[in-house]
Amino acid sequence: MSDIPESMKSELMTWNNGRGISLMDWTANTGSFSLAVGYSELFWPRFIEFENYVLVEGFGREGLRSFERAPGATRHSIEKVMNHFHIADIHHEACADITADKLVILGSRLREIYAAKLAFEFPGRKFSVEFIQPDDPEELEDYQLTFSQV
Repeated sequence: MSDIPESMKSELMTWNNGRGISLMDWTANTGSFSLAVGYSELFWPRFIEFENYVLVEGFGREGLRSFERAPGATRHSIEKVMNHFHIADIHHEACADITADKLVILGSRLREIYAAKLAFEFPGRKFSVEFIQPDDPEELEDYQLTFSQV
């Protein structure tokens, strides 16, 4: 498999008497259906149209109205901030296995997923989906995903 994070390779190689295991087989052996349901919200998010915006379902109206009042605010800038999230926030802040290589793979895949879903649900609109990586790869809280209409 091509997208195995370097930080996971040694763990995967401990399986099958050192012969290793694929990510799919590892997930089947260590995951749970409850986690799969939870991750489905992340990996196939729900988007809604609200006024002239496209936002992730569950957004806060008060936050939206606050951003609208900011000097120089545009639909594009408001959607970018309303629709952004930090990849590290997928799990609790004390999660021990967070690494830059995992965040890069997750962020890249999520960018593809969001772009595909937005194009599927809103075929007449164009979107910019960005995976933002920090200058310092060890700033793990700064890996972000966002999208907005263009």
